[in-house]
Amino acid sequence: MWLYRIKPSVTHEPFHPRPAHARLVGEFDRSTTAATPTQLRWRPPEVPLDPPLDFIDGLYTVCGAGSSFLRHGYAIHMYAANRSMDGCAFCNADGDFLIVPQQGRLLITTECGKMLVSPGEIVVIPQGFRFAIDLPDGPSRGYVSEIFGTHFQLPDLGPIGANGLASPRDFLSPTAWFEQVHRPGYTIVHKYGGELFTATQDFSPFNVVAWHGNYVPYKYDLSRFCPFNTVLFDHGDPSVNTVLTAPTDKAGVALLDFVIFPPRWLVAENTFRPPYYHRNCMSEFMGLIYGIYEAKADGFLPGGASLHSCMTPHGPDTKTYEATISRADANEPFRLSGTLAFMFESSLIPRVCRWALDSPCRDLDYYQCWIGLKSHFSHDNGATASEPAASP
Repeated sequence: MWLYRIKPSVTHEPFHPRPAHARLVGEFDRSTTAATPTQLRWRPPEVPLDPPLDFIDGLYTVCGAGSSFLRHGYAIHMYAANRSMDGCAFCNADGDFLIVPQQGRLLITTECGKMLVSPGEIVVIPQGFRFAIDLPDGPSRGYVSEIFGTHFQLPDLGPIGANGLASPRDFLSPTAWFEQVHRPGYTIVHKYGGELFTATQDFSPFNVVAWHGNYVPYKYDLSRFCPFNTVLFDHGDPSVNTVLTAPTDKAGVALLDFVIFPPRWLVAENTFRPPYYHRNCMSEFMGLIYGIYEAKADGFLPGGASLHSCMTPHGPDTKTYEATISRADANEPFRLSGTLAFMFESSLIPRVCRWALDSPCRDLDYYQCWIGLKSHFSHDNGATASEPAASP
């Protein structure tokens, strides 16, 4: 990656620790987080009107695994901001950010240029880039995943072949943009080892006249995604709708997948079409950008989140289950529309921040959405396990 700058970025004062950001974590151990297999769900956080919070101050960690220092692991954050970044830029030395806005557009200025990112789009800021976020629509909130020691890439398509899922041509990088202004006291906020440091300089970091290379920020419109689904029977694994993946050294096992559940047709016959009940070797953090998620009729709201950890059972709530099995037209094609949910899925077991466990947004009654499930099994002809039914 080559950047043609007006002035080298090295010309700044020494870094100093920034006042502690108590809710930002880069080391996931017993001193910072807790382990729990319990299914967790959070209601959407309100974006406060006061005090003033830009993207940096409004960013907080929910859960994660591993270590930014050891260059292996991930963190899942959320943000709630009410003002634009002014006179400062943010740089993450720990890893890549994948940002999912849910409310309010983000105007992101990077060293490679500007990007306007709307809800329904995502943006990836690779490790080391300096950027600033303005809020053209006012208060904004959303989700952020961060990966340590690797980068996001497109998943291997395997038997799908050349076409499907996210197409490389739909990922957009910015056009070079620069400002040549004297900015005394301009602050660089540097995230390093999960901690924040600041350094001042007298010019804007967005002074790149031209660039070339392929290590750049980029955005993607999720409506451009071509989803795949079963067309005869049974329910496919949700990983078939992976937009981006951060792989591990073990083939087929991801450090973090970004998976979406977009509008699509459901056509499987003699099949329970919502996501089935399951336990999983992966841990799943879900968010909802808009609409109603197909497996949760109640309680899972846009801007909210849920976490189902490794081998903890989960699936549709009672209301969704009963409505599905009672449909007279269950085999008719049905277009799922007006919804967009996503999942950050990891092979590493997450530890949860204590403020997330103690949050007033946490739904302590989440488990009750399954309590009403009842058995619909019956022995049609009185057969037992040791006495199989006769063939017709």
